[in-house]
Amino acid sequence: MSGTHKASCGLHCLQVKGLTVELGGRRIVDNVELHAHCGELTAIIGRNGAGKSTLMKAMIGELPYKGSVTFSGHGGVPTPHKPRSGYVPQAVSLDRSSPATVRDLMLCYTSRLPVMFPRRKKTIDALKAHLRTFGADGVFDSRVGSLSGGELQRVLLALAMWEHPDLVLLDEPVSGVDNEGLQAFYSLIDRLREQDMLVVLISHDLGFVRRHADRVVLMENGRVAAVGTPSAVFATEPFARAFPLEAGKGAE
Repeated sequence: MSGTHKASCGLHCLQVKGLTVELGGRRIVDNVELHAHCGELTAIIGRNGAGKSTLMKAMIGELPYKGSVTFSGHGGVPTPHKPRSGYVPQAVSLDRSSPATVRDLMLCYTSRLPVMFPRRKKTIDALKAHLRTFGADGVFDSRVGSLSGGELQRVLLALAMWEHPDLVLLDEPVSGVDNEGLQAFYSLIDRLREQDMLVVLISHDLGFVRRHADRVVLMENGRVAAVGTPSAVFATEPFARAFPLEAGKGAE
């Protein structure tokens, strides 16, 4: 899949204007303009330190910023409230010796009741069914610390999607995942697009970005250096500076 996705609504569902982040007296993100569309995959790329993760954290409200982040929803009308965001971070620090299971994690995330309280069978069945959607129902009773990288990422994506968010933001979600887990995870991303979901992904996997992204935003020194289709952005001078070994390969 590449180019404009057939499920795209054609609207600027997410619009970022003049977003600027300053931390410790340094401007990390500088006047970023970004449009992301429903039913499409927008990939943010760039070298380490380009400001990608800082930009995403600002977009979900984890960091203070100047500028505006507007979500128009699937009907094209700006919403008066912040959009519901599903977020999968770049890395999660886990205590691998903890006895906590995926069941415990799901219950903590989806309910205010303590984990040790009994749950109705239909509640447990609903959690398993939701995990099944992401190919993770088989790890429901497994310790979180025993999960492989791919299994953990599927669980995290399931958690991010529990309340059917307006947009999904993924910060290098496949770091440390083996090839089998990588392919499964990317298949899930394509399924989200088919559901007319708005997906913004930070990725160093340029092969995936080239083949699957609809829109690419290349960041350099905290600014947007190029934006457009993968083939257009990959042919730019800023891309050649950032990824000299990839420049000139063209679309696959």
